[in-house]
Amino acid sequence: MKKIVIFMLTLSVFVLGACSLKPPEWAKPEKKDDLKDIKLGLSVSTLNNPFFVSLKDGVIKEAKQKGMDVVVVDAQNDSAKQINDVEDLLQQGVDALLINPTDSAAISTAVQSANNIGVPVITLDRSADKGDVEALVASDNVRGGEMAGEYIVKQLGEGAKVAELEGVPGASATRERGKGFHNIADDQLEVVAKQTANFDRTKGLSVMENLLQGTPEIQAVFAHNDEMALGALQAINSSGKDIMVIGFDGNDDAIKSIEAGKLTATVAQQPALIGELAVQAAGDVLQGKKVKEKIDVPLKLVTKE
Repeated sequence: MKKIVIFMLTLSVFVLGACSLKPPEWAKPEKKDDLKDIKLGLSVSTLNNPFFVSLKDGVIKEAKQKGMDVVVVDAQNDSAKQINDVEDLLQQGVDALLINPTDSAAISTAVQSANNIGVPVITLDRSADKGDVEALVASDNVRGGEMAGEYIVKQLGEGAKVAELEGVPGASATRERGKGFHNIADDQLEVVAKQTANFDRTKGLSVMENLLQGTPEIQAVFAHNDEMALGALQAINSSGKDIMVIGFDGNDDAIKSIEAGKLTATVAQQPALIGELAVQAAGDVLQGKKVKEKIDVPLKLVTKE
């Protein structure tokens, strides 16, 4: 009986440790004197988006310069797959995890798994709601949303009727870009329609087609990313309407569309730089150096002018 009680107490301590948001003392990252032969795990929300392809390329380029290896996995915008991918990366013995979450809440369990075995986590572009993350490398999404709202007010005046295409529900970028936009729009614009298109170009097209039928008075569209913006633009062009469209990210297709006088504007990020800075942060953490909890990457509003 005594052995059973001891076993149950030991099991309880282990379970409580596993549920902790902070890693136990025995699971602190081992300090690395040399970054060569370090293995990084990179989990990307989707590689079916040019923005995240650039982010991945930035990670690989910087890691190669430092002599690090990178194992890349694509969650395909599936939060359950991403959790499994991260668990697989941990099984492969990665020294640090770089995660671009599909869903900021769902990824928390995977972050905690890494915490419990002492593998440091850096998040890119989007945050994790729970768990111990060494650094978030991202643009100021709230400010970016404000920039889009301010531009619409400047171009169309107060009271203009706008539609908002939202990103993946649960993603921190969706919440933050929407919050920034509404900081301006709720006082100075009239949001007549709002619907998710999951950061996807094809969904942006279909959602915009429906919105144009139901709310023909739309004067401008703010999309939480360029892929949705380009899909919305295609629907607008097919309808023959003249509607301003502002995206977010600054991917190559969006910049080309702006230069051609089609897409109105985009709040441009620097995805390759996000990737580079994330690798640098991971290297610093592995060498026992302090890093900022939030590493900001500058934004720029890109228009044809």
